[in-house]
Amino acid sequence: MSTRNRLLFALTAWLIVLMPFLFWWSTWFGRQLSEKELAEYLQDEKHPRHIQHALVQMGERMGRQDKAVTRWYPEAIRLASDPVEEVRNTDAWLMGQDTSGAGFHDALLRMLADSSPMVRGNAALSLVRFGDATGRPQIVELLQPAKVFAPGSGQIRDTGTAGTPIHQGGLVAKLQVAGAAGGANGTTEVRSPIAGRLRTVSFAVGQQVRQGELIATVDPSTEQVWEALRALYLIGQPEDIAAVLPYERELPDIPDHVRQQALLTETAIRQRASK
Repeated sequence: MSTRNRLLFALTAWLIVLMPFLFWWSTWFGRQLSEKELAEYLQDEKHPRHIQHALVQMGERMGRQDKAVTRWYPEAIRLASDPVEEVRNTDAWLMGQDTSGAGFHDALLRMLADSSPMVRGNAALSLVRFGDATGRPQIVELLQPAKVFAPGSGQIRDTGTAGTPIHQGGLVAKLQVAGAAGGANGTTEVRSPIAGRLRTVSFAVGQQVRQGELIATVDPSTEQVWEALRALYLIGQPEDIAAVLPYERELPDIPDHVRQQALLTETAIRQRASK
């Protein structure tokens, strides 16, 4: 191999390693931002992950009682109505990190009516930190399987498999819709609103489905259930016990720490009711 070819080979190998690293470095939320970067990222509407990165950094600084971060609190309130769900979701978590933040409580109350179940749930969980149980119905909702409905009528072209894990926004099914605007082939992708596990899939590939029919149900993730149970431990009411009981069962898909938390939550609710 000539020297020129060896150099080209080495350069190619170096780029193969470098490019994924640069992509990871630019999107990793753990990378510390300077004051200037944080301010710029909060305004970067073209890159929602930059906004999320800045919000995560704010949350970490709030956890360290860094008062300098309060200068960006108005930005956090503004982002409560951001068009990107992931941004609103992170923002709802952030505002629960400082119960003294001016305007945070009111913003979280408004987020209880968000179109996303995850945003509603995170807002409700953050409100518990304020000693506010207004979001209790949204917290109970976090324990329920999510229902995925057909956005239009058509033929099922592909589906997930019941029992398999799925992330938020993961593909549940592909629907061939006559005259759909989603693409040249008329295919609409139906995605999960939450992370968890596909419990049921109601239609097989090739079957026809009508708009509004139930396509699938998704069991919530362990983390989501854990946080909801912890919140209900503090604010749950007797009518919430029915949503807690399924997680007390000794089943392989229910981790022991979740089962123990469910038992503690039921006990705490009954004790409150008895007083």
